[in-house]
Amino acid sequence: MSKQTQFYFDEFITCVDFAKSAGKFLIEILNHYEFDSIKSSLEKMHKIEHTADLEKHQIIEKLVKEFIPPIEREDIINLAQEIDDVTDAFEDVLMKMYMYNVKEIRKDVIEFAKVALQCAEALYQAVVEFANFHKSTKLLPAIIEVNRLEEVGDRIYLKVVHDLFNEENDAKTLVIWEEIYYRLEKCCDQCEDVADVIETIVMKNK
Repeated sequence: MSKQTQFYFDEFITCVDFAKSAGKFLIEILNHYEFDSIKSSLEKMHKIEHTADLEKHQIIEKLVKEFIPPIEREDIINLAQEIDDVTDAFEDVLMKMYMYNVKEIRKDVIEFAKVALQCAEALYQAVVEFANFHKSTKLLPAIIEVNRLEEVGDRIYLKVVHDLFNEENDAKTLVIWEEIYYRLEKCCDQCEDVADVIETIVMKNK
């Protein structure tokens, strides 16, 4: 594979690495949660998201000048955006906690966030294999693992929301935590969306 062609696949890996960083940072915040520092934490998270955006724009800028890209232009743009949305999803969780003035976290939110990070890590393995999709024997298992973890996330989402409405009577608290759990579930969903795009691209280029 030429250096010019490899650029796109390397950039996809870099972008997913930012999503992993966002997920790890979110868990770090949750493990040592202090509301007084949430604003500064959000600013740090936004730096991760902003840097990921810059990487995505590098892909688009090169694509504009590219004569013959390694895969279809629309697929490159779509994949770059879907990966960027994973980072955004992790940031959204923290944004909601700041917006809703969450003073204390529920214990199950950390378990949920860990599964979301595992989804991002499995996605990273899939993207690493993506450049060699014609021959790779590891790409499909990595995609399947993303799908499996997304299903784990679905089950956790079902349980935590059920428990929330079973145990909590305060309407404000219900609204806040239902939204935060939803945002965590979106982290898992977004990882699966990226895996689905990769799988579609592979099928189109076989």
